[in-house]
Amino acid sequence: MGGEAKLAKRAARGQLDARARVDVLTDDDTFVEIGVLAGPLPADAFVAGVATIDGRPVAVGAEDFTVAGGSIGMGAASKRYRLAELALQERMPLILLLEGAGHRPPRPGDPPSKRGPNDLQAQAEASGYVPMATAVLGPSAGHGALSAPLSDFTVMTGAASIFTAGPPLVKASIGEDLTPQELGGPEVALRSGVVHNRATDDTDALAQIRRWLTYLPNSAWEHPPSGPVDIDNADAGSRETPELTALIPRNPRQAYDMTAVIATVVDRGSWFEVQPEFGASLLTGLARLGGRSVALVANQPMVRAGTIDAEAAEKAGDFIRFADSFHLPLVFLTDNPGVMAGSTAERSGILRHAGRMFAAQHRATVPKLQLTLRKAYGFGSSAMAMNPFDGQTLNLAYPGVTFGAMPSRGADEATHADAAGRAELREAELASGYRSASGLSIDDLIEPAQTRNMLLAGLRTSANRMAIPPAPKARVGNRG
Repeated sequence: MGGEAKLAKRAARGQLDARARVDVLTDDDTFVEIGVLAGPLPADAFVAGVATIDGRPVAVGAEDFTVAGGSIGMGAASKRYRLAELALQERMPLILLLEGAGHRPPRPGDPPSKRGPNDLQAQAEASGYVPMATAVLGPSAGHGALSAPLSDFTVMTGAASIFTAGPPLVKASIGEDLTPQELGGPEVALRSGVVHNRATDDTDALAQIRRWLTYLPNSAWEHPPSGPVDIDNADAGSRETPELTALIPRNPRQAYDMTAVIATVVDRGSWFEVQPEFGASLLTGLARLGGRSVALVANQPMVRAGTIDAEAAEKAGDFIRFADSFHLPLVFLTDNPGVMAGSTAERSGILRHAGRMFAAQHRATVPKLQLTLRKAYGFGSSAMAMNPFDGQTLNLAYPGVTFGAMPSRGADEATHADAAGRAELREAELASGYRSASGLSIDDLIEPAQTRNMLLAGLRTSANRMAIPPAPKARVGNRG
C-alpha cells in the first residue's frame, strides 16, 4: 500500500484503508486478490479480487487512496474491467469502494494505451444482470465516480464527496472556489439523487451493502433468496394488523407516517429504505413478507400529502426497473392526491418523469400487489399501479377509499358545478371504492386488519410463476 506512515495517519483519523475495508465487507479469510502485480505502483492503487459475503460469491474492488491518491492507471483500469467482466461471467454481485482522484495524468515515457473496452463499458454491460453496489468512502472524482450512478445501490459517509471534477479543476476551469463537501458532499449527492443512502462511517456503509445484498439474488438468472429470515426472529407468517386502523386517519387530508404502516405489515425489522433523502413524497425500499424479499413503493402522506413530484417519480421509476431486473415482487401502497401540479412542477418535467415511472411499472413482469389505503386520483393512480389490466396479481383497497380523475373539490371548480352538482360529485366520490369493486376495477375491498394476510395470499398466488427458472429482462440496464 502507501507505506506505514500514510496508513498510520489514516488510522489516527479513524479511517479504514482499502484492504481493511475489503476485510470488513467480506467473510473472514475468503478474499482472493487478482492483479497484485499490475501497474508500476503497489496494486496500482486498486485492490481487486473475489470473496464471499454470507457465503455468496462477490467481486470486490477498492480504490487505495494511500497510493497516488487512488488514481486510475493502466493497471488499475485493466483490473476494474476484469472485475466487472468476472462478475457478469460468473453471475455474482459487483461491489466497488471508492476513494480516488480519477484517471492518472499520463507522464513522459508511459507506454501508449491499448485500444480496448474500459471498465465503465463493462459495468454498463453488467447492469441489470448482476447487482451492483458502490460505497463512496472519501473524495471520489472523474472516471471512478461514474461507477456510482451506474450502480443499483450507492451509499456514502459524511466525510465523503463525489463529483465529476475536484475543487482544483473546478476553480481553474470556471472560477468557483469550493471545498469538497460544498462541491459533492452528502448534502449535495444525496439531495441530487446521485447517491442513495447516507452512512455514519465506513463500517456502517459496508454493513448497509451487506444487508442490501441479503434481499437480492446473485444475478438475474436466479430468484431472490427466501426463508424465515426475520431480523427480530418474530413470526414471519400470517397475522392480522388491526393497529393499522389507528395508524391511518379516516380524514383523507390528515397526514400520517407511511413508514409506520410498512413496519407493521412486513416481517418485523425487515424494512430497508432506499434513497430516503430524494423524492421523499414516495418511499422506496426492500423488505420481507413471509420471509420472501419484496420491493415496496409507497406514497408518504407526511411529505406534500404523498403527491408524486419529478424527483419522486424519477426515484420510483429507477427502483421499479431495478426490482423487475432481479425478480423482486412489487408492493404498491397507494395514498396520493395525484401528480404534482403547478408551474414549478411543469418546469421540472413532471410529465416526463411521471410518464417514465408509469411505463416502468406497466412493463414490470414480476408479481405486483397494489393496495389503495385512502385515495388515488388522476395519473397518480396509474403510476402507482392501481389501474386494472396492468398485470396485478392482486389489486385491493380499503373501504371508504376515493378514486377519480380529480378530487371532487377540484372537479366542481373545473365543471362550474352548482350546489346540487357539487353534492352529486361528492356523493359519487364517496361511493367510488364500492363502484370500482362492483365493476372489478379492483379485486376487493379489505379491512386494514387483513392487510398483511392478503399480501401474503398474493405472494402465494404468484408462487407458480415465481417457480419458473428466471432469465434477465430483455433490455439494457436498469437505471434509465
